[in-house]
Amino acid sequence: MVSLDEQLAKIRQDRFVGREAELTLFLTAITASPPPFNLLFIYGPSGVGKTALLQRFIALCCQRQTPAFYISGHLVEPTPEAFKAALRASGLSPGESLPNRFGLFIDNYEHLSPLDSWLRDRLLPTFPRQSVTVIAGTRRPPSAWLTDPGWQAVTRVLPLRNLSRSEARRYLERLGVPSEQHEAVLDFTHGHPLALTLVAELFKYNPALKFRAEAAPDIIWALLERFVAEVPSALHREVLAAAALVRVLTEPLLATMLDLSGEQARALFEWLRSCSFIEAGPYGLYPHDLVREVVATDLKWRNPDRYGELLGRARTFYAARLRQAKGDALERLLIDYMFLHRNNPAVRPFYAVGESYDYFADILRPPDRPELTEMVCRHEGPESARILAHWLDRQPQGFVLFRDSHHRLAGFILFVALHEACPEDLAADPGVRSALTYLAGRAPLRPGEAATMARFWMDRERYQNISPVQSLVGVQLVRHIMTTPGLAFSFLVCADPDFWEVLAAYADFERLAEADFQVGERRYGVYGHDWRARPLTAWLSLMAEREEAFLPAEPAPPAERPVVLAKADFVQAVRQAFKDFHNRDGLRTNPLIRSRLVLARVDDPTSLPRRVDVLKKLLLEAADSLKESPRDVRLYKVLYHTYLQPAGSQERAAELLDLPLSTLRYQLARALERAAAFLWERELAGD
Repeated sequence: MVSLDEQLAKIRQDRFVGREAELTLFLTAITASPPPFNLLFIYGPSGVGKTALLQRFIALCCQRQTPAFYISGHLVEPTPEAFKAALRASGLSPGESLPNRFGLFIDNYEHLSPLDSWLRDRLLPTFPRQSVTVIAGTRRPPSAWLTDPGWQAVTRVLPLRNLSRSEARRYLERLGVPSEQHEAVLDFTHGHPLALTLVAELFKYNPALKFRAEAAPDIIWALLERFVAEVPSALHREVLAAAALVRVLTEPLLATMLDLSGEQARALFEWLRSCSFIEAGPYGLYPHDLVREVVATDLKWRNPDRYGELLGRARTFYAARLRQAKGDALERLLIDYMFLHRNNPAVRPFYAVGESYDYFADILRPPDRPELTEMVCRHEGPESARILAHWLDRQPQGFVLFRDSHHRLAGFILFVALHEACPEDLAADPGVRSALTYLAGRAPLRPGEAATMARFWMDRERYQNISPVQSLVGVQLVRHIMTTPGLAFSFLVCADPDFWEVLAAYADFERLAEADFQVGERRYGVYGHDWRARPLTAWLSLMAEREEAFLPAEPAPPAERPVVLAKADFVQAVRQAFKDFHNRDGLRTNPLIRSRLVLARVDDPTSLPRRVDVLKKLLLEAADSLKESPRDVRLYKVLYHTYLQPAGSQERAAELLDLPLSTLRYQLARALERAAAFLWERELAGD
């Protein structure tokens, strides 16, 4: 007859998946003579499967007739006497004759921390050389285990992570979760065993359930209780929330998000670093994926205002540094800034959840040419590969390559400078030809303005499908926009424009069907953004508003397309605007009202009175610029008495300034010319 204990053991074994490396390591220890180590220290967050792994270790001991003894810190008082009594109850009697080879398994070690030095210095050294002790807890091993030369030589430290995606999928299958729900469950749980088990319980009673984390607060609460068990106060919980909302947390960012002094931030940062579910990376601290998911989801559900406030403070922190950052620092800031958008309904479906982002951007190098050509030929065909070869020769500086940690090519993006294209380029590439035709008809470039096209972009294997490389393409796109001087228009080419429609709308990139083009048998769709209609500063503000409001993927109210004036027409419009400075009706019809110069600075572009106010302010700024040089103060006085505070006529102004009328008219023309040049520079700059 099978006992209940045997049945329970069989169920546990049947449901156990993964951990092959850990099992192999332990098996080596209990079969080798002498074992390669005598102490295995396993740590990881609550619910990650430490106890289940210890049970498998014990089963391996039993299969080889190796005595195994189990102690739970939950059930033992942290005193030497109580611990020795628990050992005797399990069958192991310290101080008496011990088996030559055995395994001792100490679980929930975080509850036995007062015994740490006693175990290290008094008890464990009395065990035979063939014995193996396994300690499992939520905290990293105290440093004394690793700084003592003796213990360091016989100790292995093993951080226990979540199950891999394939292992977690097998686990869900064994728990009977419908296969069509696996992706949603895996995206939320990140392979955390307890979370998988809790979600499976939902399906046990409701097989038709369509899983959403927000709709399962009981699971969120059960997991949160586990994770915050070692959080000592409400302020420490806020620190954990801050870490959950950003990609990596630093001391200055923590101080900004929680309004802390430098000393407070330092102490709380050190506490956070000690938590078992926190990792320390090269640029700061970050929580395990499921901890991040659970803490952020709980805060958003429990206190959405606080959730938005913390995100807003993080955004302010990044925005203040974006303008000054350069090189790799700018790239990291952009990744951090864009990470804040990952939970927006428009963005999340396009975020590669649970995958490594261990890639870096690099320049084009001569050995890369054959690989790039092969990649494009495989995904787009030989005609596209010939076009790529053309740009490899013509604009090699436009390539940004993505490499993995072994420096292998993982993907790339090519930015073509359309404003530098020559007739040979137009003949070689129908995509560039189509974009320039669109610009000529809809948004002509003026001297000093630039337009670029993200002509090719792809992951080496997954092409333009969702992947970490695709996310980094977005980072490079924003970096390119921020660092390209005089950028007036951006084009983005997509092989499947319908797939990217929601994300493009969120990013305020308009579908430009008339700019679509064909290469071989494939037709490509084009998106675009006119930076004169919605300049960079306004665009960043729009992105912040959408992220903060958790807006779904809806197109922005279309920004009015600015009138694009040639320089001569612009100068004439400035002259007329000064003449109409006190005539609001005249200013309403001035072409400058619809210029980027005004649209970029008005808080409500739909309000014509507000545009007139902005135009008048700009005219005053242009006039004031003449006062910066002593030689030009006379020009300012002429402009002031003629248009800003008119004397009544040019003759009267000349009399006030004690100038011949011909001199006043000459200086007025000079003043208008200088004011127009000042405003023209700002028109081209956009922001």
